[in-house]
Amino acid sequence: MKIAKRAIIAIIAILCVVAPASAQFRWGIKAGVNVSSLHFSKDIYSDVTNSNNRTGFTGGLMAEFTVPVIGIAMDASVLYTRKIVNFDNNTAGTENYHNDYIEIPINLKYKFSIPVVSNFLLPYLYTGPSFAFLTSKKAISDAFKNKTTDVTWNLGLGLQLVSHLQISAQYGWGINKATEFLGATNAGNTAKTNGWTVTAAYLF
Repeated sequence: MKIAKRAIIAIIAILCVVAPASAQFRWGIKAGVNVSSLHFSKDIYSDVTNSNNRTGFTGGLMAEFTVPVIGIAMDASVLYTRKIVNFDNNTAGTENYHNDYIEIPINLKYKFSIPVVSNFLLPYLYTGPSFAFLTSKKAISDAFKNKTTDVTWNLGLGLQLVSHLQISAQYGWGINKATEFLGATNAGNTAKTNGWTVTAAYLF
């Protein structure tokens, strides 16, 4: 949680610098899909179980500050997110687990102004942390349990169409331990959540 607090403070400080009175504020709705996978700290668990990618979903509200002319923007969202993982267990067969979160991604954007077409087509790059707070149960089974917070760092690109629609794709790297395995065999084995997310947002 110390990492999360420091990141939030740093982003707020940047926002205060780059968001003068002339900055444009917009808000809207955001929805999309995600593909998640667990990356284990030890290979011992992979002898009996393989973690496969599965498609989940995300959706909620988004706000954006844009500084005119220089192309810098900040955005933040409050999303309901479901991440799904498929386990192919050699002894128990295939099992699906889903984790539900309230997720708050915060991004720093740079929008590339293209002469003539900028009002209709505007590409951008963005990066920033995402803080996901577990709302589903911690204990998935006797084998493992989830942590209450899942923090990732995202890097993505997007396209803004006709000033209102933003379509983006990002990859997120897990920063903290999202899952902990139990039992004598796998004691101390943990996993981080990595994955792709594709979203569409409409800003008013």
